[in-house]
Amino acid sequence: MLAVLSLAVATGCGTSKDAASGKKDLQPITIGLMPDTDSVPFIIAQEKGYFKEEGLEVNLQQYKSAMDRDSALQSGNLDGAVSDMLAVAFAKSGGFDVKVTSFTDGSYKLIASKESGIKDVKSLAGKDVSVSRNTIIEYVTDQILAKENMTEDSINKVIIPQIPTRLEMLQNGKLAAATLPEPMASIAVHNGCQFVTGSDELGINPGVIMFTAKAADSKKAEIQAMYRAYNKAVAYLNQADRSEYIDLIIEKGGFPPAAKDALKLPKYHEAALPKESDVVDCITWLNSKNLIRETYSYKDIVLDLFGK
Repeated sequence: MLAVLSLAVATGCGTSKDAASGKKDLQPITIGLMPDTDSVPFIIAQEKGYFKEEGLEVNLQQYKSAMDRDSALQSGNLDGAVSDMLAVAFAKSGGFDVKVTSFTDGSYKLIASKESGIKDVKSLAGKDVSVSRNTIIEYVTDQILAKENMTEDSINKVIIPQIPTRLEMLQNGKLAAATLPEPMASIAVHNGCQFVTGSDELGINPGVIMFTAKAADSKKAEIQAMYRAYNKAVAYLNQADRSEYIDLIIEKGGFPPAAKDALKLPKYHEAALPKESDVVDCITWLNSKNLIRETYSYKDIVLDLFGK
């Protein structure tokens, strides 16, 4: 009888400990990634075991284009994704409810080919510049042009959705310029292309992490656990020597081998909500191009899961 009682007490204590830690019975979540530096903290969190430390199973899926990622999200194959404000607005306008839960640290750069001789934005007038249509890439490109009092018609936009293809054509001299995320932008510069300007210089940051409204409602604890692991990865990336992780993120991030020498990671920030201006400016741009009719407020789009 004493043995049975001891077993019951031990089992009960174990259950209480699991419950207290908040790591019991968490549902798996699936996150869509793109081949950019926004995705790196997720790769580190997976490979360093930070998700497991939080009692969470995370399935990371890689996509080469925003269109493929968004299709997977809306078909129910993803709970959330590394994304941007435009993709969020398009989803909501199309009747698919999603929520922004944090900003990301990625940047988007306008890069000229080495043969073009272009060193400033004004010199792009009438030239072929590659973007992906109705995406954050086109938004940043238009913002760059607007800063120089140029219209989007000032350049010839060449639509290439897949990021690796855009990079390859730029490096082969088939384009005058292209707007690229990191690390593709750094690879292009490393290989002789010319940096012109980018989102950092404009002071904008439209990159976000988003979840379906369904996942945000039914997997709140899982998303919060994901962010605890994400923050551990951020801390690691900001203090670890580059040599410790570079091979890993090249292999797991879908980056070309050239990124090993060229890649420059940003200073990552712990998960936090985006600035209201980054949300409002994107919605304004979409409205101005008649891409969506709705005018969403910050509260319509952003969900605070940090309790701040």
